Amino acid sequence: MASIKPHKDGWRAQLYVAGVRDSKVLRTQREAKAWASARETELRQRKDAQPADLHTVRDMLTRYEKEVSSKKQGARHESLRIDAFLRDFPDIADRKLSNIHTPDLAMWRDARLAGFTAPDGRRSRPVSSASVQRDINWLRNAFSIARKEWHWMEHNPFEGMRTLPEAPPRTRRVSPHEVKRICRALGHRTRIAPKTKSQEVALAFLVGLRSAMRAGEILSLGKSTLDLNRRVADVTHKMQYITGRPRQVPLTRHAARLLQPVAHLDRCFSISAASLDALFRKTRNRLLIEDLHFHDSRAEALTRLARRVDVMTLAKISGHKDLRILQDVYYRESPAQIASRL
Repeated sequence: MASIKPHKDGWRAQLYVAGVRDSKVLRTQREAKAWASARETELRQRKDAQPADLHTVRDMLTRYEKEVSSKKQGARHESLRIDAFLRDFPDIADRKLSNIHTPDLAMWRDARLAGFTAPDGRRSRPVSSASVQRDINWLRNAFSIARKEWHWMEHNPFEGMRTLPEAPPRTRRVSPHEVKRICRALGHRTRIAPKTKSQEVALAFLVGLRSAMRAGEILSLGKSTLDLNRRVADVTHKMQYITGRPRQVPLTRHAARLLQPVAHLDRCFSISAASLDALFRKTRNRLLIEDLHFHDSRAEALTRLARRVDVMTLAKISGHKDLRILQDVYYRESPAQIASRL
């Protein structure tokens, strides 16, 4: 039962229903009673309602971003993807979880693949199936946590949705000639600490070719994470929010020599990941080198190391727990190259 009492600005309505306390000041006693009656009905309905009828997809993703995404190494990128989803697909985002089903998500998937017109009139270009699959991965995980851990819903809207065909893995190798051209264009100086951002890009590229580390792992190196006496580097990785510890990377002698001039610094590299990517692409395009990515240095390093160590040791170096990924994606020696060694 609501309590209606005079207030200096009118009438205050107070009520307590189903564990929820609420109050509001209105101008007249009639308005206060009407509000209290409507609010009491709403709270009683909420008490009897299922969680899936109370929460929207936007509520789910907002909580997921705060409690789950924020703890990942790629928190910023996943946060941007979630914001883009909420901005570009408000009709899905504002729908109750009980009203989200497989056809809704299939429509979103197909719109991403084909391109769509956003609510603000902006035309979004079609994206690759690999990019859509990355969005499917975190969105599926968000629904899974909402269903299994938060008990916000009972059905799985991804059940029955067909999977996207995987893009063929890259086979691009990095030739020694290309490495020399890129390092020369970036101003690399052997065994001398880099003084410019371009020289840092060159050094990071060479370290990647000799260590098989990712760009983000290379840029995180510093004197607290490097032990050149043991030739071991402790690097953060994208699954560290689950494992709770960094990955230890054994370094080749060449990688250790490359890092020697900067190993005493708190951070071996001052350049950001975005700047590294931009400078590398700019240099590659200026040299008219086609279809070369910085990440190809990791695959090239693993392909070369495969000739020297067994597959289990190679997986320890790369940090892969699934050997199929190591074989299908990162080992890039062609059948002709293998045949020449037989």
